[in-house]
Amino acid sequence: MSSSTTFVFLFLFSFLTSFKAYAQDPTYVYHVCPNTTTFTRNSTYFTNLRTLLSSLSSPNASYSTGFQNATSGRAPDRVTGLFLCRGDVTPAVCRSCVAFAVNETLARCPNEREVTLYYDECMLRYSNGNILSTLNTNGGIILYNTQNVTSNQTGFRNLVLSTINQAATVASSSPRRFATGKANLTAFQTLYGLVQCTPDLTSQECLRCLNQIVNQLPMDKIGGRLIVPSCNSRYELYPFYNESAVPTPPPPPPVSTPPVPAPPPPAGKGGNSTVLVVAIVVPIIVAVLLFIAGYCFLTKRTKKAYHPTSAFDGDDITTADSLQLDYRSIQTATADFAESNKIGQGGFGEVYKGILSDGTEVAVKKLSKSSGQGDVEFKNEVVLVAKLQHRNLVRLLGFCLEGEERVLVYEYVPNKSLDYFLFDPAKQAQLDWSRRYKIIGGVARGILYLHQDSRLTIIHRDLKASNILLDADMNPKIADFGMARIFGLDQTQENTTRIVGTYGYMSPEYAMHGQYSMKSDVYSFGVLVLEIISGKKNSSFYQTDGAHDLVSYAWRLWSNGTPLDLVDPVIVDNCQRNEVVRCVHIGLLCVQEDPVDRPTLSTIVLMLTSNTVTLPVPRQPGLYFPSRPEKVKDPLDSAQYTTTQSLAGSVDDASITDVYPR
Repeated sequence: MSSSTTFVFLFLFSFLTSFKAYAQDPTYVYHVCPNTTTFTRNSTYFTNLRTLLSSLSSPNASYSTGFQNATSGRAPDRVTGLFLCRGDVTPAVCRSCVAFAVNETLARCPNEREVTLYYDECMLRYSNGNILSTLNTNGGIILYNTQNVTSNQTGFRNLVLSTINQAATVASSSPRRFATGKANLTAFQTLYGLVQCTPDLTSQECLRCLNQIVNQLPMDKIGGRLIVPSCNSRYELYPFYNESAVPTPPPPPPVSTPPVPAPPPPAGKGGNSTVLVVAIVVPIIVAVLLFIAGYCFLTKRTKKAYHPTSAFDGDDITTADSLQLDYRSIQTATADFAESNKIGQGGFGEVYKGILSDGTEVAVKKLSKSSGQGDVEFKNEVVLVAKLQHRNLVRLLGFCLEGEERVLVYEYVPNKSLDYFLFDPAKQAQLDWSRRYKIIGGVARGILYLHQDSRLTIIHRDLKASNILLDADMNPKIADFGMARIFGLDQTQENTTRIVGTYGYMSPEYAMHGQYSMKSDVYSFGVLVLEIISGKKNSSFYQTDGAHDLVSYAWRLWSNGTPLDLVDPVIVDNCQRNEVVRCVHIGLLCVQEDPVDRPTLSTIVLMLTSNTVTLPVPRQPGLYFPSRPEKVKDPLDSAQYTTTQSLAGSVDDASITDVYPR
């Protein structure tokens, strides 16, 4: 081949390589940082962690093998870590991904001793325990394409299983514990699969790990994957990995078929054949480049269609089927949704008290038929919320789907909602200071769980008195996740034009600019604390001295040095004054105008439980006065409340959470 032809090929090859390298920037998938054991920034453990992370991201790390582990320090402050890069990525991409993960780890998991970060191209993991050569399938994540398999689901499932299982067998016996596979789905569609284990596992452990997760893949979808600390598995209908980096050996030819020699080139036509090759091959390569560009664009769009859900976290709730209840049993439990059993009316459905066949009391929400949400999405979101288990969250027990009927079944909370007692002069006395203080602490712990301790990071976005239900012992339980958003700790905020929530509880940056974050919930919690102390509702608070609302009134009293004047007269003579003043102080810290100045929920819980923590001086509250507030109904409103005064805005029809995969 002539030198000019060689130059053309080298140019196109280098362009193709650089294009693919650009497409392999680290892509965040998920993180796990359970708040079981923590450290402080001045501790020996933190020093050892920095040394470990520096070692894993150093130029001397084993990027060529895609796996390295290291240990730093001595017990009890020893930290062990590792990284694993996907088997098809280049050492340069591996190095970039690990460095990216190291830089992000303390932002996502600022003080946890045990952390796992998942990216498309790599995984970073460290712990104060021994994680090396140890099989671990806890704390995983399932992702799947939202598009269902529309025909021959059984055949599709069998093809996925055979392809992945074959790859698992190859991976378990390979040194890098990595393998891919593909199979023809139709004449025009190919199924691609990939499996990988951490190479510190034995062959038997790797195969056991892969066998455990393969059966959990969502094979009713056209694409899905499952990632756990020790192994991962994925399948798609497009080549999501670099095939050229993992060449599959061709099948051996049949024994009876002799090799066919290639015909020699025609004599005397070498120059013409070279020109012919260039004329044919160059347009093909250009067409391939255009195809790859279009493919990468579509891949980015496809990624946005994925929904994550936690898996293998020590509970039995892994599928929607385990939560689905029989519609007739719910009809029986509620006496066919009898009017006498009706206990609430929300904007997106009516709520009934029911008693199941085993005697369990439940609150049954019958959603309206015009929600517009698909059955699959509805089921998946139910599963997500059902995985939230905390004593200060209302528990979702299950759901029913019967034609157009959609029913949610919650645990029954007998004492209605906090506003039922707090804002009723005839019932306020039932909430003495000890109960109010316990409610404040319980709500704080519930929101802390949503923000930090659950396997999903969730922003509630509609924390208010009517969404705090009270059990038989007057313990608070946070309800109504109809406006909630799953959030990543890498996010400082999210912007939206769909401002939903309740007037009086919204932070200024959210109400005016559509910016919400964990600090938005902190603001709402601050308003709630001031309401609990005063027994007055923020949005309907009026004073003759010019205070526009409860927050500004509380700030005025604090500035004047008379915070106890805020206290509900019903409890003022029988309260712990130092606790009340401290709670007023915390409430004002939460409603400061700048979100950066507001404390996190972990700090708030510490402030509430420890008198030795010094509280900073609060700044001027952030206030927002809409000129024309309107009434809208909340989706999945709390079981014992009807409507709320809210800012006008579109709401998410009858959803539990909106999932934004990352």
